[in-house]
Amino acid sequence: MTETSAPAVHFSTVLAPHRSLSPRGFRWVIGAAVAGNLVIGLPMMLFGAWPVLGFMGLDVYLLWWLFNRSYFDARRRESIVLTDHDLVVERVAPDGERERHRLDAYWLRVELAPEAERLVVISRGSRLVVGRFLAPSERQRVAEELKAAVAALRSPHYDHKWD
Repeated sequence: MTETSAPAVHFSTVLAPHRSLSPRGFRWVIGAAVAGNLVIGLPMMLFGAWPVLGFMGLDVYLLWWLFNRSYFDARRRESIVLTDHDLVVERVAPDGERERHRLDAYWLRVELAPEAERLVVISRGSRLVVGRFLAPSERQRVAEELKAAVAALRSPHYDHKWD
């Protein structure tokens, strides 16, 4: 009976968008916006220009909605795993929808567009853009690590015990 072992993992990473403002910082920004709008809006209301306060409230609501949308989008994930046989890219959308792509590792090619604007993995005519949400410097780092892993996969090192 032959045993089949699991393929070795040569590269594995999880990519996620970066958000520099913490939830606590978000509360501070919204609080400062409310306070600033009240400082301007209340005197306007006292002078008879009451619609100004409503528009300033709309301004705060729009700011709150945009930050919440940004935090929702931050739930996006991509996991990349390079094994002996294939490259598996699994994407998780912010709403939880999953999609999985498999590319043959032997024919795998990693291309980084000029100025790191796009990272593409290609295998046997299939093209897949990876890390669209990453900054160019992060995309460059992932491309270099993935290229190194593919190169190591193609040139294995065997330890022989010569007598």
